[in-house]
Amino acid sequence: MGVSGCGKSTLGALLAEALDCPFLEGDSFHSPEAVEKMRGGEALTDDDRWPWLDRVGKAAVEAIERHGVAVLACSALRLAYRDQLRSAIGLPVRFAFLENSREHLLARLGNRPGHYMPASLLDSQLATLERPLREEAAITLDADKAPGALRDAVLGWLKV
Repeated sequence: MGVSGCGKSTLGALLAEALDCPFLEGDSFHSPEAVEKMRGGEALTDDDRWPWLDRVGKAAVEAIERHGVAVLACSALRLAYRDQLRSAIGLPVRFAFLENSREHLLARLGNRPGHYMPASLLDSQLATLERPLREEAAITLDADKAPGALRDAVLGWLKV
């Protein structure tokens, strides 16, 4: 979990490979209308996000039913969004929160040609972001670390 450009997809793919399970890219579950809204520089609202979170949760359940475990890259910026995912999935869910400075995130976003999420929306995501609470099943990671080191940290935390 984390804002756009923090490395969720890279870490998620590495974790899924290590766990030999499906990787679900949350971005692929956005409606065409939501993608166009973001592409146009307009931030999503909760009304845009709730159905997306439902689709993501349903896909996670289906993947878990088939494979026993799944890895999902999803912004999950607010506690309410994480609660929605936990409710939709209905099984234990753990979150790896990738954090970084605004400056580093902007640099990363500048290196993603063709992605619909413009760097101009980063500030709205940062304003929406609610860091995981102590009581949530979450680990916080410095997104500047090498992807392999991040993967290993998560696997160690999961005790896999």
